[in-house]
Amino acid sequence: MYVFRNDQIPFILMVVLTLAAIILFWSIMDMVLLGASLAIVLLPVHHYLSRHIRPVFSAILVTAGVIGASGIFAYCTLAILSSNATTLSVIFSTIGTWLGSASTQPEVFGFPLKSGLISLLNTGNSIFLDYRATLIDDLTVIAFKAFIFFFTLSILLLHGEELKKKIMDRLPAAVSQYVQRLSSVTADTLYAIYVVQIAIAVLTFFISLPVFYLLGYGNVIFYSFLAALCELVPVMGASVAFLIVGAYALATGDLRGVLILFFLGYIAVSCMPEIFIRPVLVGRRVCIHPVLMFIGIIGGLLTMKLAGFVLGPVIVVLVITSYRMYIKERKCPAGFTGERT
Repeated sequence: MYVFRNDQIPFILMVVLTLAAIILFWSIMDMVLLGASLAIVLLPVHHYLSRHIRPVFSAILVTAGVIGASGIFAYCTLAILSSNATTLSVIFSTIGTWLGSASTQPEVFGFPLKSGLISLLNTGNSIFLDYRATLIDDLTVIAFKAFIFFFTLSILLLHGEELKKKIMDRLPAAVSQYVQRLSSVTADTLYAIYVVQIAIAVLTFFISLPVFYLLGYGNVIFYSFLAALCELVPVMGASVAFLIVGAYALATGDLRGVLILFFLGYIAVSCMPEIFIRPVLVGRRVCIHPVLMFIGIIGGLLTMKLAGFVLGPVIVVLVITSYRMYIKERKCPAGFTGERT
Protein backbone atom coordinates (compact mmCIF):
# COMPACT_ATOMS: atom_id res chain seq x y z
CA MET A 1 0.00 0.00 0.00
CA TYR A 2 1.30 3.43 -0.95
CA VAL A 3 2.10 5.79 1.96
CA PHE A 4 2.67 9.52 1.53
CA ARG A 5 6.17 10.69 2.41
CA ASN A 6 6.72 13.74 4.61
CA ASP A 7 8.37 15.64 1.75
CA GLN A 8 5.17 15.29 -0.28
CA ILE A 9 3.08 17.29 2.21
CA PRO A 10 4.12 20.66 0.68
CA PHE A 11 3.19 19.31 -2.76
CA ILE A 12 -0.25 18.19 -1.54
CA LEU A 13 -0.76 21.56 0.13
CA MET A 14 0.20 23.31 -3.12
CA VAL A 15 -2.37 21.25 -5.05
CA VAL A 16 -5.11 22.09 -2.53
CA LEU A 17 -4.26 25.80 -2.63
CA THR A 18 -4.13 25.74 -6.44
CA LEU A 19 -7.62 24.22 -6.62
CA ALA A 20 -8.86 26.85 -4.16
CA ALA A 21 -7.31 29.61 -6.31
CA ILE A 22 -8.97 28.21 -9.43
CA ILE A 23 -12.37 28.30 -7.73
CA LEU A 24 -11.78 31.80 -6.31
CA PHE A 25 -10.49 33.31 -9.57
CA TRP A 26 -12.74 31.35 -11.94
CA SER A 27 -13.80 34.55 -13.74
CA ILE A 28 -10.31 34.89 -15.24
CA MET A 29 -9.52 31.19 -15.54
CA ASP A 30 -10.58 31.22 -19.18
CA MET A 31 -7.55 33.39 -19.96
CA VAL A 32 -5.27 31.16 -17.89
CA LEU A 33 -6.55 28.05 -19.65
CA LEU A 34 -6.25 29.60 -23.10
CA GLY A 35 -2.76 30.89 -22.33
CA ALA A 36 -1.69 27.49 -21.00
CA SER A 37 -3.18 25.63 -23.95
CA LEU A 38 -1.52 27.96 -26.47
CA ALA A 39 1.79 27.55 -24.63
CA ILE A 40 1.53 23.79 -25.10
CA VAL A 41 0.81 24.23 -28.81
CA LEU A 42 3.69 26.70 -29.30
CA LEU A 43 6.18 24.71 -27.22
CA PRO A 44 7.84 23.15 -30.33
CA VAL A 45 8.49 26.66 -31.67
CA HIS A 46 10.04 27.63 -28.33
CA HIS A 47 12.24 24.52 -28.41
CA TYR A 48 13.44 25.33 -31.92
CA LEU A 49 14.32 28.92 -31.03
CA SER A 50 15.98 27.83 -27.78
CA ARG A 51 18.61 25.99 -29.81
CA HIS A 52 19.85 29.32 -31.15
CA ILE A 53 19.08 31.83 -28.38
CA ARG A 54 18.62 31.74 -24.62
CA PRO A 55 15.30 30.21 -23.49
CA VAL A 56 14.18 33.43 -21.80
CA PHE A 57 14.62 35.37 -25.06
CA SER A 58 12.89 32.60 -26.96
CA ALA A 59 9.85 32.76 -24.65
CA ILE A 60 9.78 36.56 -24.98
CA LEU A 61 10.07 36.33 -28.76
CA VAL A 62 7.24 33.78 -29.10
CA THR A 63 5.00 35.80 -26.78
CA ALA A 64 5.82 39.01 -28.67
CA GLY A 65 4.94 37.22 -31.91
CA VAL A 66 1.54 36.24 -30.52
CA ILE A 67 0.98 39.80 -29.25
CA GLY A 68 1.97 41.22 -32.64
CA ALA A 69 -0.25 38.83 -34.57
CA SER A 70 -3.16 39.55 -32.24
CA GLY A 71 -2.63 43.29 -32.59
CA ILE A 72 -2.49 43.15 -36.38
CA PHE A 73 -5.62 41.01 -36.51
CA ALA A 74 -7.47 43.33 -34.12
CA TYR A 75 -6.42 46.42 -36.10
CA CYS A 76 -7.48 44.91 -39.43
CA THR A 77 -10.79 43.75 -37.96
CA LEU A 78 -11.59 47.18 -36.52
CA ALA A 79 -10.57 48.85 -39.78
CA ILE A 80 -12.90 46.60 -41.79
CA LEU A 81 -15.78 47.15 -39.37
CA SER A 82 -15.17 50.90 -39.47
CA SER A 83 -15.10 51.05 -43.26
CA ASN A 84 -18.41 49.14 -43.39
CA ALA A 85 -20.06 51.00 -40.51
CA THR A 86 -22.74 52.40 -42.84
CA THR A 87 -23.79 48.92 -43.94
CA LEU A 88 -23.94 47.68 -40.36
CA SER A 89 -25.85 50.77 -39.25
CA VAL A 90 -28.49 50.23 -41.93
CA ILE A 91 -28.84 46.56 -40.93
CA PHE A 92 -29.26 47.21 -37.20
CA SER A 93 -31.49 50.27 -37.60
CA THR A 94 -33.76 48.38 -40.02
CA ILE A 95 -34.07 45.46 -37.61
CA GLY A 96 -34.72 47.87 -34.73
CA THR A 97 -37.46 49.68 -36.64
CA TRP A 98 -39.04 46.37 -37.61
CA LEU A 99 -39.04 45.12 -34.03
CA GLY A 100 -40.42 48.41 -32.76
CA SER A 101 -43.36 48.49 -35.16
CA ALA A 102 -46.60 47.08 -33.76
CA SER A 103 -47.62 45.81 -37.20
CA THR A 104 -44.44 43.98 -38.18
CA GLN A 105 -42.96 42.54 -34.97
CA PRO A 106 -42.80 38.70 -34.90
CA GLU A 107 -45.57 38.30 -32.29
CA VAL A 108 -48.08 39.60 -34.84
CA PHE A 109 -47.47 36.48 -36.91
CA GLY A 110 -47.42 34.12 -33.94
CA PHE A 111 -43.63 33.84 -33.55
CA PRO A 112 -42.38 34.64 -30.00
CA LEU A 113 -39.01 35.86 -31.24
CA LYS A 114 -39.00 39.52 -30.25
CA SER A 115 -37.05 39.22 -26.98
CA GLY A 116 -34.42 36.97 -28.56
CA LEU A 117 -34.02 39.22 -31.58
CA ILE A 118 -33.76 42.33 -29.39
CA SER A 119 -31.02 40.64 -27.36
CA LEU A 120 -29.22 39.66 -30.57
CA LEU A 121 -29.64 43.20 -31.90
CA ASN A 122 -28.19 44.78 -28.76
CA THR A 123 -25.27 42.37 -28.74
CA GLY A 124 -24.59 42.98 -32.41
CA ASN A 125 -24.72 46.74 -31.88
CA SER A 126 -22.24 46.63 -29.00
CA ILE A 127 -19.80 44.31 -30.80
CA PHE A 128 -19.93 45.32 -34.46
CA LEU A 129 -21.18 48.93 -34.45
CA ASP A 130 -20.49 50.50 -31.05
CA TYR A 131 -17.26 48.59 -30.52
CA ARG A 132 -15.33 51.74 -29.57
CA ALA A 133 -17.69 52.48 -26.69
CA THR A 134 -17.69 48.81 -25.69
CA LEU A 135 -13.88 48.69 -25.65
CA ILE A 136 -13.67 51.90 -23.61
CA ASP A 137 -16.28 50.74 -21.09
CA ASP A 138 -14.60 47.37 -20.61
CA LEU A 139 -11.02 48.56 -21.14
CA THR A 140 -9.83 47.70 -17.61
CA VAL A 141 -11.24 44.18 -17.72
CA ILE A 142 -9.99 43.58 -21.27
CA ALA A 143 -6.49 44.84 -20.43
CA PHE A 144 -6.30 42.75 -17.26
CA LYS A 145 -7.47 39.59 -19.03
CA ALA A 146 -5.03 40.21 -21.88
CA PHE A 147 -2.22 40.58 -19.32
CA ILE A 148 -3.23 37.30 -17.65
CA PHE A 149 -3.32 35.53 -21.02
CA PHE A 150 0.09 36.71 -22.24
CA PHE A 151 1.69 36.35 -18.81
CA THR A 152 0.49 32.74 -18.57
CA LEU A 153 1.72 32.07 -22.10
CA SER A 154 5.22 33.44 -21.48
CA ILE A 155 5.69 31.88 -18.03
CA LEU A 156 4.62 28.41 -19.15
CA LEU A 157 6.75 28.59 -22.28
CA LEU A 158 9.75 29.36 -20.10
CA HIS A 159 9.07 27.24 -17.02
CA GLY A 160 6.26 24.87 -18.06
CA GLU A 161 8.40 21.81 -18.64
CA GLU A 162 10.37 22.42 -15.45
CA LEU A 163 7.12 22.70 -13.49
CA LYS A 164 5.81 19.54 -15.14
CA LYS A 165 8.97 17.65 -14.21
CA LYS A 166 8.74 18.74 -10.58
CA ILE A 167 5.11 17.65 -10.40
CA MET A 168 5.85 14.32 -12.06
CA ASP A 169 8.71 13.66 -9.64
CA ARG A 170 6.28 14.06 -6.73
CA LEU A 171 3.73 11.64 -8.11
CA PRO A 172 3.78 7.90 -7.39
CA ALA A 173 5.50 5.95 -10.18
CA ALA A 174 2.30 4.23 -11.30
CA VAL A 175 0.39 7.52 -11.45
CA SER A 176 3.29 9.27 -13.20
CA GLN A 177 3.19 6.77 -16.07
CA TYR A 178 -0.51 7.41 -16.68
CA VAL A 179 -0.11 11.18 -16.44
CA GLN A 180 2.74 11.06 -18.96
CA ARG A 181 0.54 9.24 -21.45
CA LEU A 182 -2.38 11.60 -20.87
CA SER A 183 -0.20 14.70 -21.28
CA SER A 184 0.84 13.51 -24.73
CA VAL A 185 -2.73 13.05 -25.95
CA THR A 186 -3.69 16.41 -24.37
CA ALA A 187 -1.02 18.17 -26.46
CA ASP A 188 -2.33 16.48 -29.61
CA THR A 189 -5.89 17.52 -28.77
CA LEU A 190 -4.97 21.16 -28.16
CA TYR A 191 -2.96 21.31 -31.37
CA ALA A 192 -5.94 19.94 -33.30
CA ILE A 193 -8.35 22.38 -31.61
CA TYR A 194 -6.37 25.47 -32.60
CA VAL A 195 -5.48 24.33 -36.11
CA VAL A 196 -9.03 23.22 -36.87
CA GLN A 197 -10.48 26.45 -35.42
CA ILE A 198 -8.43 28.56 -37.83
CA ALA A 199 -9.08 26.18 -40.73
CA ILE A 200 -12.86 26.25 -40.16
CA ALA A 201 -12.83 30.07 -40.04
CA VAL A 202 -10.96 30.25 -43.35
CA LEU A 203 -13.28 27.65 -44.86
CA THR A 204 -16.30 29.64 -43.66
CA PHE A 205 -15.07 32.73 -45.49
CA PHE A 206 -14.76 30.95 -48.83
CA ILE A 207 -17.98 28.94 -48.69
CA SER A 208 -19.87 32.06 -47.58
CA LEU A 209 -18.91 33.93 -50.76
CA PRO A 210 -21.41 32.18 -53.08
CA VAL A 211 -24.15 32.40 -50.43
CA PHE A 212 -23.88 36.17 -50.08
CA TYR A 213 -23.39 36.58 -53.83
CA LEU A 214 -26.63 34.68 -54.40
CA LEU A 215 -28.29 36.84 -51.73
CA GLY A 216 -27.71 39.89 -53.89
CA TYR A 217 -27.14 42.52 -51.17
CA GLY A 218 -23.65 43.45 -52.37
CA ASN A 219 -20.64 43.74 -50.01
CA VAL A 220 -20.03 40.02 -50.54
CA ILE A 221 -16.47 40.14 -49.23
CA PHE A 222 -17.50 42.00 -46.07
CA TYR A 223 -20.41 39.69 -45.26
CA SER A 224 -18.17 36.66 -45.77
CA PHE A 225 -15.51 38.22 -43.55
CA LEU A 226 -18.15 38.86 -40.89
CA ALA A 227 -19.20 35.20 -40.96
CA ALA A 228 -15.56 34.05 -40.74
CA LEU A 229 -14.87 36.47 -37.88
CA CYS A 230 -17.83 35.19 -35.90
CA GLU A 231 -16.73 31.61 -36.59
CA LEU A 232 -13.24 32.36 -35.31
CA VAL A 233 -14.67 33.40 -31.93
CA PRO A 234 -15.67 30.10 -30.23
CA VAL A 235 -18.59 31.49 -28.20
CA MET A 236 -20.19 33.07 -31.28
CA GLY A 237 -19.93 30.99 -34.44
CA ALA A 238 -20.86 31.93 -38.01
CA SER A 239 -24.53 31.45 -37.11
CA VAL A 240 -24.50 34.89 -35.43
CA ALA A 241 -23.64 36.61 -38.72
CA PHE A 242 -26.28 34.68 -40.65
CA LEU A 243 -28.92 35.35 -38.00
CA ILE A 244 -28.19 39.09 -38.08
CA VAL A 245 -28.35 39.32 -41.87
CA GLY A 246 -31.34 36.94 -41.84
CA ALA A 247 -33.18 39.22 -39.42
CA TYR A 248 -32.41 42.13 -41.76
CA ALA A 249 -33.83 40.18 -44.71
CA LEU A 250 -36.93 39.37 -42.67
CA ALA A 251 -37.30 43.03 -41.66
CA THR A 252 -37.20 44.14 -45.30
CA GLY A 253 -39.71 41.47 -46.34
CA ASP A 254 -37.18 39.56 -48.46
CA LEU A 255 -38.53 36.01 -48.09
CA ARG A 256 -36.13 34.71 -50.73
CA GLY A 257 -33.20 36.12 -48.77
CA VAL A 258 -34.47 34.57 -45.54
CA LEU A 259 -34.65 31.13 -47.18
CA ILE A 260 -31.17 31.50 -48.69
CA LEU A 261 -29.64 32.57 -45.40
CA PHE A 262 -31.40 29.84 -43.43
CA PHE A 263 -30.78 26.83 -45.68
CA LEU A 264 -27.52 27.78 -47.39
CA GLY A 265 -26.09 30.06 -44.71
CA TYR A 266 -27.20 28.88 -41.31
CA ILE A 267 -27.53 25.16 -42.04
CA ALA A 268 -24.95 24.53 -44.80
CA VAL A 269 -22.21 27.04 -43.93
CA SER A 270 -22.63 27.42 -40.17
CA CYS A 271 -24.05 24.17 -38.78
CA MET A 272 -22.57 21.54 -41.10
CA PRO A 273 -18.89 22.31 -40.31
CA GLU A 274 -19.67 22.33 -36.58
CA ILE A 275 -21.55 19.03 -36.73
CA PHE A 276 -19.38 17.11 -39.20
CA ILE A 277 -16.07 18.72 -40.15
CA ARG A 278 -14.78 19.97 -36.77
CA PRO A 279 -15.54 16.79 -34.74
CA VAL A 280 -14.10 14.60 -37.50
CA LEU A 281 -10.85 16.57 -37.86
CA VAL A 282 -10.24 16.94 -34.11
CA GLY A 283 -11.34 13.37 -33.38
CA ARG A 284 -9.14 11.91 -36.11
CA ARG A 285 -6.05 13.48 -34.57
CA VAL A 286 -6.63 11.69 -31.25
CA CYS A 287 -8.60 8.68 -32.56
CA ILE A 288 -11.89 9.65 -30.89
CA HIS A 289 -15.31 9.06 -32.48
CA PRO A 290 -16.67 12.30 -34.03
CA VAL A 291 -19.94 12.06 -32.08
CA LEU A 292 -18.10 12.01 -28.74
CA MET A 293 -15.90 14.88 -29.90
CA PHE A 294 -18.99 16.84 -30.97
CA ILE A 295 -20.47 16.37 -27.49
CA GLY A 296 -17.23 17.60 -25.93
CA ILE A 297 -16.98 20.69 -28.16
CA ILE A 298 -20.60 21.84 -27.93
CA GLY A 299 -21.06 20.73 -24.32
CA GLY A 300 -17.93 22.60 -23.27
CA LEU A 301 -19.03 25.83 -24.96
CA LEU A 302 -22.54 25.63 -23.50
CA THR A 303 -21.44 24.94 -19.93
CA MET A 304 -18.11 26.79 -19.62
CA LYS A 305 -18.22 29.36 -22.45
CA LEU A 306 -14.75 30.30 -23.68
CA ALA A 307 -12.95 28.01 -21.22
CA GLY A 308 -15.11 25.14 -22.48
CA PHE A 309 -13.70 25.65 -25.97
CA VAL A 310 -10.53 24.03 -24.62
CA LEU A 311 -11.75 22.04 -21.62
CA GLY A 312 -14.70 20.31 -23.31
CA PRO A 313 -12.77 18.37 -25.97
CA VAL A 314 -9.79 17.80 -23.66
CA ILE A 315 -11.97 16.29 -20.91
CA VAL A 316 -13.67 13.94 -23.41
CA VAL A 317 -10.30 12.87 -24.81
CA LEU A 318 -8.84 12.29 -21.34
CA VAL A 319 -11.85 10.24 -20.23
CA ILE A 320 -11.79 8.05 -23.35
CA THR A 321 -8.01 7.67 -23.24
CA SER A 322 -8.10 6.75 -19.54
CA TYR A 323 -10.77 4.15 -20.27
CA ARG A 324 -8.67 2.67 -23.08
CA MET A 325 -5.63 2.55 -20.82
CA TYR A 326 -7.67 0.81 -18.12
CA ILE A 327 -9.00 -1.79 -20.57
CA LYS A 328 -5.51 -2.37 -21.95
CA GLU A 329 -4.09 -2.87 -18.46
CA ARG A 330 -6.87 -5.33 -17.63
CA LYS A 331 -6.13 -7.35 -20.76
CA CYS A 332 -2.35 -7.15 -20.42
CA PRO A 333 -1.37 -7.01 -16.72
CA ALA A 334 2.05 -5.60 -15.83
CA GLY A 335 4.77 -8.21 -16.23
CA PHE A 336 2.66 -10.43 -18.49
CA THR A 337 4.71 -11.59 -21.48
CA GLY A 338 2.16 -13.77 -23.21
CA GLU A 339 4.30 -16.91 -22.77
CA ARG A 340 3.08 -20.05 -21.04
CA THR A 341 5.07 -21.38 -18.12
